[in-house]
Amino acid sequence: MIHEGERENKVISAIFSEHLLNWYRANKRELPWRKNKDPYRIWVSEIMLQQTRVDAAIPYYERFMERFPTLESLADAPEEEVLKLWEGLGYYSRARNLHAAVREVREKYGGRVPDTPEELRKLKGIGPYTVGAILSIAYDRPEPAVDGNVMRVLARYFCLYDDVAKSATRSKMEHMVRELMPRGAPGDFTQAMMELGALICTPGTPHCLICPVMESCKGRLDGVEQELPVKSKAKPPRVENRLVALVTGENGRVLVRQRPQRGLLAGLWELPHVERPAEDEARDFLQESLRAAGVHVRAGEWFMHVEHTFSHIHWNMEVYVCNGSVAADGPSGESSEAAGAALPPGYRWMEESELDRYAFPKVFLRVLERYWGAGSE
Repeated sequence: MIHEGERENKVISAIFSEHLLNWYRANKRELPWRKNKDPYRIWVSEIMLQQTRVDAAIPYYERFMERFPTLESLADAPEEEVLKLWEGLGYYSRARNLHAAVREVREKYGGRVPDTPEELRKLKGIGPYTVGAILSIAYDRPEPAVDGNVMRVLARYFCLYDDVAKSATRSKMEHMVRELMPRGAPGDFTQAMMELGALICTPGTPHCLICPVMESCKGRLDGVEQELPVKSKAKPPRVENRLVALVTGENGRVLVRQRPQRGLLAGLWELPHVERPAEDEARDFLQESLRAAGVHVRAGEWFMHVEHTFSHIHWNMEVYVCNGSVAADGPSGESSEAAGAALPPGYRWMEESELDRYAFPKVFLRVLERYWGAGSE
């Protein structure tokens, strides 16, 4: 025997799926990764769209696909080039994992992106959401792709007070999506959920009056749409005060260094910088810290302040122009003793014209662009 509550849920579920799908097919955006169902192109787009808005991701995606139009072309590329094309998107581990995963696909699966959840989950950087997106959109498999947009839509429509930060809630909503997904249209339904959450059922104040499922939305009918979803607060990022050395050389060159191949921003290039204890005078501490690393400079005038927030760290950065007896690079890029103290391993001089050869975190690009821009004024 079906209870009244169960019958009501079945009705509003059916309304949701039908109205949402019709709305999407009539109003979907023309996006570059929707031109076909190539699983490689869809895979790249989903990795880029993690932590990145659609409008911001489009130019990166188009440049990336122009350079790497096939899985094989990306697999053949050197990591440095991949990171450079990713520059500005942040979360560089995503690019490294993607690069490693496409190489594995070429070696293990003959260049064909796997079409089963079990095989996809084994690839680096692919979690449950990306598995669902690739399988439903590229292969028309009824696999759920549940991200923040989807959880927000479901929480409001069904008036759910489950904490969306908890893994149990995600599992519950994955099951709901399986039940809601219309037969024969998993790809369109997945993208419709994403589209609704991105354009209409937005964080804060949703645009209920133009929502295709507003008439049956429990959250709106109960007047609690702005209270949902419930999400426990994440721990705030740790604040670090850092001193940055803008070491200048002949012809506007700047001293840069490569980060270690593991850990935060692994393998990217940066300006030398150190964490500053509160009690120390900035320039003296910067000089002594760099000297201990083998870079002998004199810290001069303050140049600028920049900030950058990672998921778990917030950098407050004071930049000082520095100069001193630092070696010039030899023809091979290795340091030479001729112009002063030799450069330690991982350091090199860089000219403005070389900026397109090395991948930098955005925070250091801001400093370099301001420095070289000021020089041209």
